[in-house]
Amino acid sequence: MIAHRTLATTALVTFLAAPLFAGVDKVAKIDASVDLSAVQNETAAAYWANLEADLENALAARLTDRLASEEVKPDEDGKIDGSQIIVDVREVELANAFERELNLGDAVLVGQVTIVDDTDNTNADGYELTVSLENAQVVVPEGMTVVLSTDTTEAYTRLVDAFADGVVSRLK
Repeated sequence: MIAHRTLATTALVTFLAAPLFAGVDKVAKIDASVDLSAVQNETAAAYWANLEADLENALAARLTDRLASEEVKPDEDGKIDGSQIIVDVREVELANAFERELNLGDAVLVGQVTIVDDTDNTNADGYELTVSLENAQVVVPEGMTVVLSTDTTEAYTRLVDAFADGVVSRLK
Protein backbone atom coordinates (compact mmCIF):
# COMPACT_ATOMS: atom_id res chain seq x y z
CA MET A 1 0.00 0.00 0.00
CA ILE A 2 2.77 2.45 0.92
CA ALA A 3 4.67 1.65 -2.29
CA HIS A 4 1.56 2.43 -4.36
CA ARG A 5 1.11 5.74 -2.53
CA THR A 6 4.78 6.68 -3.11
CA LEU A 7 4.53 5.72 -6.77
CA ALA A 8 1.31 7.73 -7.17
CA THR A 9 2.83 10.75 -5.43
CA THR A 10 5.96 10.58 -7.62
CA ALA A 11 3.85 10.33 -10.76
CA LEU A 12 1.70 13.29 -9.68
CA VAL A 13 4.74 15.47 -8.87
CA THR A 14 6.35 14.57 -12.22
CA PHE A 15 3.13 15.34 -14.08
CA LEU A 16 2.66 18.71 -12.33
CA ALA A 17 6.32 19.73 -12.70
CA ALA A 18 6.56 18.91 -16.43
CA PRO A 19 5.09 22.25 -17.57
CA LEU A 20 7.60 24.11 -15.39
CA PHE A 21 10.53 22.53 -17.21
CA ALA A 22 8.98 22.53 -20.67
CA GLY A 23 9.88 26.21 -21.27
CA VAL A 24 13.41 25.92 -19.91
CA ASP A 25 15.77 25.76 -22.86
CA LYS A 26 19.23 24.35 -22.32
CA VAL A 27 22.21 26.60 -22.89
CA ALA A 28 24.62 24.63 -25.03
CA LYS A 29 27.38 27.22 -25.42
CA ILE A 30 28.61 30.44 -23.84
CA ASP A 31 31.22 32.38 -25.77
CA ALA A 32 32.57 35.80 -24.86
CA SER A 33 35.13 37.47 -27.09
CA VAL A 34 37.33 40.48 -26.53
CA ASP A 35 40.05 41.54 -28.96
CA LEU A 36 42.55 42.90 -26.47
CA SER A 37 45.07 43.49 -29.26
CA ALA A 38 42.74 46.32 -30.34
CA VAL A 39 43.22 47.99 -26.93
CA GLN A 40 46.29 50.19 -27.44
CA ASN A 41 46.57 51.21 -23.79
CA GLU A 42 48.77 48.57 -22.11
CA THR A 43 47.35 49.25 -18.66
CA ALA A 44 43.82 48.80 -19.96
CA ALA A 45 44.74 45.59 -21.78
CA ALA A 46 46.31 44.18 -18.61
CA TYR A 47 43.32 45.22 -16.49
CA TRP A 48 40.82 43.49 -18.82
CA ALA A 49 43.09 40.50 -19.59
CA ASN A 50 40.74 37.89 -18.07
CA LEU A 51 37.47 39.46 -19.20
CA GLU A 52 36.50 36.69 -21.67
CA ALA A 53 36.87 33.91 -19.10
CA ASP A 54 35.37 35.99 -16.29
CA LEU A 55 32.25 36.83 -18.35
CA GLU A 56 31.81 33.22 -19.44
CA ASN A 57 32.21 32.01 -15.84
CA ALA A 58 29.81 34.64 -14.48
CA LEU A 59 27.18 33.63 -17.04
CA ALA A 60 27.70 29.91 -16.37
CA ALA A 61 27.37 30.48 -12.62
CA ARG A 62 23.97 32.11 -13.16
CA LEU A 63 22.80 29.38 -15.55
CA THR A 64 23.88 26.21 -13.77
CA ASP A 65 20.35 24.78 -13.95
CA ARG A 66 20.13 25.47 -17.71
CA LEU A 67 23.59 24.44 -18.91
CA ALA A 68 23.84 21.37 -21.11
CA SER A 69 25.39 18.59 -19.04
CA GLU A 70 28.13 17.87 -21.59
CA GLU A 71 29.75 19.60 -24.55
CA VAL A 72 27.21 19.82 -27.33
CA LYS A 73 28.48 19.08 -30.81
CA PRO A 74 26.79 20.32 -34.00
CA ASP A 75 24.72 17.75 -35.89
CA GLU A 76 25.40 16.86 -39.54
CA ASP A 77 23.66 20.10 -40.62
CA GLY A 78 25.90 22.17 -38.33
CA LYS A 79 23.06 22.94 -35.90
CA ILE A 80 23.45 22.85 -32.13
CA ASP A 81 20.65 21.63 -29.86
CA GLY A 82 20.19 24.41 -27.29
CA SER A 83 20.77 28.12 -27.01
CA GLN A 84 24.14 29.72 -27.63
CA ILE A 85 25.06 32.94 -25.84
CA ILE A 86 27.60 34.94 -27.82
CA VAL A 87 29.03 38.16 -26.38
CA ASP A 88 31.33 40.46 -28.38
CA VAL A 89 32.73 43.16 -26.11
CA ARG A 90 33.45 46.58 -27.66
CA GLU A 91 37.13 47.12 -27.05
CA VAL A 92 37.04 50.89 -27.54
CA GLU A 93 35.01 51.29 -24.35
CA LEU A 94 37.56 49.26 -22.39
CA ALA A 95 40.42 51.51 -23.47
CA ASN A 96 38.58 54.81 -22.99
CA ALA A 97 38.20 54.22 -19.26
CA PHE A 98 41.95 54.44 -18.81
CA GLU A 99 42.52 57.56 -20.85
CA ARG A 100 40.90 59.88 -18.37
CA GLU A 101 39.64 60.00 -14.80
CA LEU A 102 36.19 58.56 -14.60
CA ASN A 103 33.05 59.74 -13.02
CA LEU A 104 30.54 57.12 -11.93
CA GLY A 105 28.72 56.94 -15.25
CA ASP A 106 31.87 56.71 -17.41
CA ALA A 107 33.12 53.27 -16.33
CA VAL A 108 31.28 51.03 -18.77
CA LEU A 109 31.29 47.56 -20.22
CA VAL A 110 29.56 47.41 -23.61
CA GLY A 111 28.96 44.31 -25.67
CA GLN A 112 26.84 42.93 -28.48
CA VAL A 113 24.89 39.96 -27.14
CA THR A 114 23.53 37.41 -29.59
CA ILE A 115 21.37 34.47 -28.57
CA VAL A 116 21.26 31.77 -31.23
CA ASP A 117 19.00 28.73 -31.03
CA ASP A 118 19.07 26.45 -34.05
CA THR A 119 16.15 24.36 -32.81
CA ASP A 120 13.79 27.08 -31.53
CA ASN A 121 13.88 30.48 -33.26
CA THR A 122 11.62 32.02 -30.60
CA ASN A 123 14.66 31.99 -28.28
CA ALA A 124 16.82 33.98 -30.71
CA ASP A 125 17.70 37.52 -29.69
CA GLY A 126 20.29 40.21 -30.28
CA TYR A 127 20.99 43.46 -28.49
CA GLU A 128 23.73 45.77 -27.27
CA LEU A 129 24.12 45.69 -23.50
CA THR A 130 25.79 48.49 -21.59
CA VAL A 131 26.51 48.39 -17.87
CA SER A 132 28.25 51.05 -15.85
CA LEU A 133 29.54 51.28 -12.32
CA GLU A 134 26.40 53.28 -11.62
CA ASN A 135 23.99 50.49 -12.58
CA ALA A 136 26.38 47.89 -11.12
CA GLN A 137 25.57 49.56 -7.78
CA VAL A 138 29.08 50.55 -6.76
CA VAL A 139 28.67 53.09 -3.99
CA VAL A 140 31.05 56.03 -4.25
CA PRO A 141 31.01 58.94 -1.78
CA GLU A 142 29.60 62.16 -3.23
CA GLY A 143 32.17 64.34 -4.96
CA MET A 144 34.65 61.51 -5.39
CA THR A 145 35.71 60.18 -8.79
CA VAL A 146 36.43 56.54 -9.53
CA VAL A 147 39.74 55.78 -11.16
CA LEU A 148 40.05 52.28 -12.55
CA SER A 149 43.34 50.60 -11.87
CA THR A 150 44.59 47.13 -11.24
CA ASP A 151 43.72 47.70 -7.58
CA THR A 152 39.99 48.15 -8.21
CA THR A 153 39.02 44.51 -8.44
CA GLU A 154 35.67 45.26 -6.81
CA ALA A 155 34.71 47.65 -9.62
CA TYR A 156 35.82 45.11 -12.24
CA THR A 157 33.88 42.29 -10.56
CA ARG A 158 30.77 44.46 -10.23
CA LEU A 159 30.87 45.36 -13.92
CA VAL A 160 31.27 41.72 -14.98
CA ASP A 161 28.51 40.59 -12.60
CA ALA A 162 26.13 43.34 -13.72
CA PHE A 163 26.76 42.44 -17.36
CA ALA A 164 26.09 38.74 -16.70
CA ASP A 165 22.93 39.62 -14.76
CA GLY A 166 21.76 41.75 -17.70
CA VAL A 167 22.26 38.90 -20.17
CA VAL A 168 20.54 36.30 -17.97
CA SER A 169 17.58 38.57 -17.21
CA ARG A 170 16.83 38.85 -20.93
CA LEU A 171 16.94 35.14 -21.74
CA LYS A 172 13.65 33.76 -22.93
